[in-house]
Amino acid sequence: MLTEVVRSMILWGIVFAAAVIAEIATLQLVSIWFAAGALGAFITAAMGKPFSVQAIVFVAVSAVLLCLTRPLLKLIRVKKEIPPTGDDDVGKLAVVTETIDNHADTGRVRIGGVNWRARSDGNAPIEAGTSVRVTAIEGTTAFVRKEETS
Repeated sequence: MLTEVVRSMILWGIVFAAAVIAEIATLQLVSIWFAAGALGAFITAAMGKPFSVQAIVFVAVSAVLLCLTRPLLKLIRVKKEIPPTGDDDVGKLAVVTETIDNHADTGRVRIGGVNWRARSDGNAPIEAGTSVRVTAIEGTTAFVRKEETS
């Protein structure tokens, strides 16, 4: 029969393993503090302290580490600036694949192998097969003008 100390150590070992597995699965720092708390409670159990003391150590260690490290992580974490989709396509040549008619709300172009919804910079329709230049991207719509041929 297992003693109370061994049962407590097994319990905190399971909590520790579960928290570590959850942390590895998410990689979002959501349970690492609980793993540290469980480790503290495990050590407290190994010292033969009552379960109430173990639980207090678990909560205290988890809370203190959470409170201390979360603000630090926010300061350290570098936020990557993600450019809006398509900004690098402005100025490129495209081919009209579906006649562009702003009044009929139709039109598509192919820019570098990618099919985009398209609108004409002016109000004149642009026929399929025409070469156009991308003047702007707004959301999922490319604004284009006819490419002048010389």
